[in-house]
Amino acid sequence: MFCAFIAARKRRAGSAPLTVSAPMRLGFSGGLAALLGRGSLNDGFWSELESALISADAGLPVTQHLMASVKSQSTPAEVRRKLADEMIGMLRKGRALEQGRPHVVVVLGVNGVGKTTTIAKLARAHIDEGRRVLLVACDTFRAAATEQLAEWAKRLGCEIVSQQPGADPASVAYDGVARAAARGHEVVIIDTAGRLHTKQNLMEELKKISRVTGKACLGAPHEKIVVIDGTVGGNGLAQAREFHAAVGLTGAVVTKLDGTAKGGVLLAISRELGIPITHVGVGEGIRDLKPFDAREFVDSIIA
Repeated sequence: MFCAFIAARKRRAGSAPLTVSAPMRLGFSGGLAALLGRGSLNDGFWSELESALISADAGLPVTQHLMASVKSQSTPAEVRRKLADEMIGMLRKGRALEQGRPHVVVVLGVNGVGKTTTIAKLARAHIDEGRRVLLVACDTFRAAATEQLAEWAKRLGCEIVSQQPGADPASVAYDGVARAAARGHEVVIIDTAGRLHTKQNLMEELKKISRVTGKACLGAPHEKIVVIDGTVGGNGLAQAREFHAAVGLTGAVVTKLDGTAKGGVLLAISRELGIPITHVGVGEGIRDLKPFDAREFVDSIIA
């Protein structure tokens, strides 16, 4: 079940297994596995399978594709195997960390998805692997955003580049990448604004940040990652779609998968946008952001 995926991720972090209560609706959890354990493929089976996929926020295109792929199968076991193959095929693989330069990561997402906390968790993972990390505070629209990132930098023991509220975000980004190149930081993680109520201005700002980082470091930004709240379901896909159209995302991080998240949105994002899910958030701890494993995820929801 999907909750088994979360519990396994938590155990590998060295923390206690996460307890998932019965009222939580985790989309695929339980229902899909039970359905695939039936003995016959009648009309009721196909109807319930389609409903389970839709209810899990897989979206209509993903659901239609999966249904078309499995309709030729003869037994529930064959349906299970075919579903696993198709789902894993949808979940694209990410790129390896580039070496020999500051690896520049621009993190995007609407306000409230846990973007700044996710940046801190990404930084922690790099630091744990021995890399020098520089944080760059480009959400100059909200003073609190810079203060929050500065507090995380202090806790993590890493440097931060920031300017006064209202400063040009692209200028802050350029300064940050240039400093990283000069001082030998391996990884630069850039925080950005997420105020979609001024969408056009925001998207132009994000495009400019992408352009100027490339002037400070050839090939930057190497990653453009959107953070999606796993509890918002299909709205997460809509958000990812907006950012992808503006800057061309390279991956997505899905947070809050330890609560009421519906796992189907991971399939929808990866298939429609052609980008990998790079990490999943399975708790509030600083090490509760885990590299995404497609096989583990798919096995957990259909086992």
